[in-house]
Parts: sequence; C-alpha cells; structure tokens
Amino acid sequence: MRTLVKSWIPQCLWILRSPSRSFHGNNRLLTSQIVSYYESINQCKKELPEYFNFASDVLDEWARLEKDGRKPANPAFWWVNDKGEEVKWTFEELGSLSRKAANVLSGACGLQAGDRVIAVLPRVPEWWLLNVACMRAGIVLIPGTSQLTAKDISYRLQASKAKCIITSDTLAPAVESVLPGSLKSKLLVGQGSRDGWLNFKELLVVASADHQCVKTRSQDPMIVYFTSGTTGFPKMVVHSHSSYGIGFAISGSYKFPSLKHCVTGGEALNPEVFDKWKVQTGLVIHEGYGQTETVTICANMKGTKIKPGSLGRAVPPYDVQIVDEHGAVVPAGAEGTIAVRVRPWRPFCLFSEYLDNPEKTAASVRGDFYLTGDRGTMDEEGYIWFVGRADDIINSAGYRIGPFEVESALIQHPAVSDVAVVSSPDPVRGEVVKAFIVLAPAFVSHDPEKLIHELQQHVKKVTAPYKYPRKVEFVQDLPKTTTGKIQRKVLRSKEWANV
Repeated sequence: MRTLVKSWIPQCLWILRSPSRSFHGNNRLLTSQIVSYYESINQCKKELPEYFNFASDVLDEWARLEKDGRKPANPAFWWVNDKGEEVKWTFEELGSLSRKAANVLSGACGLQAGDRVIAVLPRVPEWWLLNVACMRAGIVLIPGTSQLTAKDISYRLQASKAKCIITSDTLAPAVESVLPGSLKSKLLVGQGSRDGWLNFKELLVVASADHQCVKTRSQDPMIVYFTSGTTGFPKMVVHSHSSYGIGFAISGSYKFPSLKHCVTGGEALNPEVFDKWKVQTGLVIHEGYGQTETVTICANMKGTKIKPGSLGRAVPPYDVQIVDEHGAVVPAGAEGTIAVRVRPWRPFCLFSEYLDNPEKTAASVRGDFYLTGDRGTMDEEGYIWFVGRADDIINSAGYRIGPFEVESALIQHPAVSDVAVVSSPDPVRGEVVKAFIVLAPAFVSHDPEKLIHELQQHVKKVTAPYKYPRKVEFVQDLPKTTTGKIQRKVLRSKEWANV
C-alpha cells in the first residue's frame, strides 16, 4: 500500500534572506534567486545559516511581502473537509493566529523553549496552527496520528517525557485513561469542555497576537517523529529546524492548474501500480525514497530519466552508496545496505539522534556511513533498487530473497488484492518464502489448492523460480502500522513462534 508524498509546509514558501550565517537580516533575495540559494546550501556550496526558524524566516517574510503589496494575497493555508466546510488564511492571518497560539502554549500551558509536547489530532486546521506555534515558541512538537491506540499513546508519553498533550474532545477519553502524572498541562481542541483540560479555542480568542519568535539555531531540535515500528518498538527521531525547515523543501507542493507531475514514497511501489497509473492518467510516477530519519535521499527527479521500479539517484546533499557489513562500498549490481555518507561531514538534513537512545544512535553508523536498514543494489548509472528491510530478507537454502520482489510478482495476478511475504521455518532449507494473501472479491470462492498452485506458477514465470512462495495462506487482512505500512514482523513472529 502506498501514499503520495505530502508535506504540511504551505505551497511556494521558499523565500530566504541574505546568504549570511543568519537569516535575520534586512536584505531580501529576488524570487529567481531563492531556488539557487537553497540548492547551494544542499550542495554544501554555501554554509548552513547559524540561525533558522521556518515561522519567522519564511512564513513571516511572505506575510511582509503580502502586506507591502509585493506579492498577491494568495492563501497560505486552505483546508476543506468532506462536508464542504473550509478554512482559508492569508499569510498575515496565519502569522497572527500562530502568534496567539504560541502565547497559549507558553502562557496558559506553562511551556518553555525545549519542552516537548505531543499532539494527537485529526487533520483539523489547529494541527497546522500548533505546528507553527511550536516553532515560534521553540517548543519541540511530537505529532501523533488520531489512529493511535491508548497503548500507543502511553508508550509515546512515557518515552518522550512530554510536558503537555494536545488532543481532540473525541480522543480525550482514550488519552486520559493513560495519562502520567508528570504532565504540566492538557490542551483540548474542540467545541466541548472536560474537567482538568484547557480549551484551546477559548484561550486562542483572548490570547495576545504580540509574540517575539524564539531565535532558534539551525540545529536546535524542532520536531520528534516516532518511527513506524515495523521492526520493533518505535524510535524517537529528532529533526532540527534546518533538517526539516530547509531540508524538506525538495518535497514541497507547486502551483499547478492541472496534474502534471506525480511522486510517491513510503514503501517501494509495485511495478503493476506504475503501469496502471500510466494507462489511467498518461503520467509517469516519479518514485522517491527516504526515511523518518533522512527526508528524501534519492528520487527519480523531474526532468531525469526514469527507470521504473528504481528509487532513482541520490539527491543533494546526500551521497548514497550500497555498503557491506563492514561499511565498505560494494561494486555496482551487488546487494548490500543502502547507506548515507556521514564522514567527513554529516548532511544537515539528516536526523540529529534517536532521543534518549545513544546505543541505537551509535549503531546506526558503520564506518563512514549511516545505515538505513534497507537492502538494495545500485546500477552503473547510480540508480538504486530496493530489495527489502534487512530484517525481512529471507535466506532459503543459501538463496537471499527480498520479500518486495515476490510481493511485486504476486500483486500482478488478478486474484491478489494485497500481499505480504515473510520467512517461514523449514526443516530442509532452514526457511522458505511464505505469502499471506488477501484475495480480490471475485476469487474468494475459487478452489484454494488450485489457486495456490496457479499463484506459485505465476511467480515462477515472473521472477526467478527459486523465489516462489512454497507456503501460501489466504487471510482477511494484513497487520499494518497506523501509517499503513505492512508489519511483516508480526507475521514473521507468528510463523516462528513454535520453533
């Protein structure tokens, strides 16, 4: 399952100030210079500024241009829900509201710069508003999807040592059942009220719009993301004001009257989806690759040659290589771990650390490289090809098999709606390929033994015969994370539980 790459950063915001060590100057760059300046930072031709804050250096700059009549008053934020209700803010309105929200956080909530706050909210306008407010106040935001369970929330609260939690009136009962006693404040976003909770909307109305943005250094922590937890307990990934505020600009939206350019990220995309998308839309999907820790590290960039199925080539400022178990670069075509060079210099847009986990942070580097934990190959032209998570690789009778290739073969068959491939114990081969398959509705009533044989023969024809699934199980659904990624570890643990 795949989702289109999205960034919450509003469209076309990249106007940066004079290329000194700080953006807090008076000179403004012409619009035509913006992209080249940003690219120069990413390519390490210009130094990363000592100070940077997306709220003051980007959003407020656009608001000034808008107020001075040097920029059309286009929406900075435009939100529409499934009922047709909409909220539209100019840059000046976004600036004023986010300053008021920052005063709520630092005033009524009692938070200080450096404090951590967890926001478990649906995608309501307040979610974006609080993002900007945290930047202004120097508060470290920890976003959480509204699909988190009480157990998920409890783990995140305890691991992060958050001082405040923000949630909706709908989610508050589940959140309240697991709250620790160490919280300074609880903030409710919604129309209702709840004992012991502050009401954000009420406080926002009376808050002052006068707020001085905290002067944050580029490498100060801005946001902490919990990883998807596909291979273990979620880790806390720290990103700085520059690693996301500047480094994520490569993934930001453009104005377009009609769809012209399609990108994808999150998990490797099956070739069948590429083909169907091209047939239905006439457009090619440009695949990119990155992690919570890295932002985008390689991609099939617009204007470059696309090799369907590849993750593309490294994007600045990253030097991406395939390395062996010792951290040495392997020859073209050889399988290894997808890695990012971090020595002699570390890319500014790479995460800072795994919070409160120095052992994991240290283990993520081998030799001169940060290890992504994903296996892949690189061809002679520098295009990277995904094989699978290192934990997911299947070693069957000495053959190393990546689950993605088998899944890609199976998903091409019309009987397969969704699929996950893992290792399964075998007395002769050590382990074999097992496929968990969700059938398309039209095939549910088919004879299972005949269908398994048909699927196995299909895989043998589409890919190397030794990769076919020797075991197949039809299931109603697959275990997935809250972000929609398949939890192969759950299926793998089930297979190996009795060994």
